[in-house]
Amino acid sequence: MTHSLITLAGGCFWCLEAVFDRVQGVLDVESGYANGQDPAPTYEAVCSGYTGHAEVVRLSFDPEVRSLEDLLQIFFAIHDPTTLNRQGADVGTQYRSGIYWHDPAQAEMAQSVMAKLKADGWWPGHWVTELEAVNNYHPAERYHQDYFLHHPSQGYCLGVVAPKVSKFRQHFATWLKPGA
Repeated sequence: MTHSLITLAGGCFWCLEAVFDRVQGVLDVESGYANGQDPAPTYEAVCSGYTGHAEVVRLSFDPEVRSLEDLLQIFFAIHDPTTLNRQGADVGTQYRSGIYWHDPAQAEMAQSVMAKLKADGWWPGHWVTELEAVNNYHPAERYHQDYFLHHPSQGYCLGVVAPKVSKFRQHFATWLKPGA
């Protein structure tokens, strides 16, 4: 089996992880921090806004089952690429929209997908999604991994994460893992 990596920022990593955990072809989802300056970021430091890191998910996926183009369509369906440093009530540079590529071909694919989705009118307005090489990636603390799975009744999960998962299920039902 082949696998590729892509790192995505689209608000709180709990939301992205909960969705991508359910996608056929996604082998692993890890919440983390990327593209900041701190050599050893912590959740508290990232939330301060001073590390420069974004909350991200690193996806390991089988491109023969689910293409990067497919994953980026899901990504842009579940977050707003037009709000600078914000997703809903989550505000700060750590919640920015970003695609952090692992090879130049991914950057080209991301540019192509964004151009197509903009032309198709997916999100009106100016898109602010960063497109940069992944840099200074660090996994988030253990308690952030599989957060929605372990805390489905927590307030943020009920009010923010669950609706994103529901939206994914509704729009991409054929891409769901069995039993997801």
